[in-house]
Amino acid sequence: MESLIQLFSEPTTWVALATLIAMEVVLGIDNLIFISILTNKLPEQHRERARRIGIGLALIMRLGLLGTVAWIVQLTEPVIELFGQAFSWKDMILIAGGLFLLWKATKEIHHSMDPTPGGDMFEGKAVGTTVTMSFGSAIAQILLLDLVFSVDSIITAVGMTDHVAIMVIAVIVAVTVMLVAANPLANFINENPTVVMLALGFLLMIGMTLIAEGFGAHVPKGYVYAAMAFSAAIEALNMLARRAKRRQMEAGHKADGSA
Repeated sequence: MESLIQLFSEPTTWVALATLIAMEVVLGIDNLIFISILTNKLPEQHRERARRIGIGLALIMRLGLLGTVAWIVQLTEPVIELFGQAFSWKDMILIAGGLFLLWKATKEIHHSMDPTPGGDMFEGKAVGTTVTMSFGSAIAQILLLDLVFSVDSIITAVGMTDHVAIMVIAVIVAVTVMLVAANPLANFINENPTVVMLALGFLLMIGMTLIAEGFGAHVPKGYVYAAMAFSAAIEALNMLARRAKRRQMEAGHKADGSA
C-alpha cells in the first residue's frame, strides 16, 4: 500500500498514466468498431447484451494477460523462421487477426453491395437486405478479435511502463470508455448506411496494418488514425450536405403545397 502511495505521489506516474489511458482508448476504437458492426447483425433485442458481453470479455482478457506479464513479454521472442523472416507468437496472432478482419470486412462489403435474399451469409441468414446471425456466433467472433486486440494492447502497455498498477488502471478506464461509447456508436453506424461502408473500410485498413506489423513492418499508429479521422470528417461534411439538401427539398414541397 505504501509503495502504491509513493508511486502515485510522483508527477511522472500521472503523466505515464494519462499517456497510457489515451493510447489504450485509441487502440480500443478498432475493437469497438468491430463489435458495433458485428452486433448490429443480431436481432435488436440482443444487441446491447452482446456488446456488453463482448466488451466485458475484452476487459477480462486484458486483465488476465496483465497477470502474466512475464509470459506476454516472451510472446515477442521469435519462435519460427520462414524464408529468412523470424516470427514470434505475437506476429502470428496479429497476422491471423488481420486476415480474419480482411475476410470479415470483405464479406460485409460484398453483402452491402450485392445482398442475396434468402441465402446463408457467414453463419447468418439473409432476410431481404438484413443479415442476422446467431448470438453464439457473434460472441465467438468478438472473442477472437478481443484476443488479437488485447495482446496488441497489453504489449503496447508493457512497452510504455513497468508498473502493473498503472497498466490495470489504464485498461479499466479504456474499457469503461468503450462500454459507454458502445451503444451510441453502434446506433449511429446502424442508422447511417454510408457510415457502415466507411467503418468497413477502417476494418480493412486495420487488418492490413495488423498483417504488416506481423511481418515486421512498423506502421505508425498516428498515420492510421489520422487517415481514419480525415475520412470521418469528410463523411461528416457529406452527411451535413445531405441533411441540408433534404431540408431544401422539404421546404420546396411545402411551398408547392401551399401554392
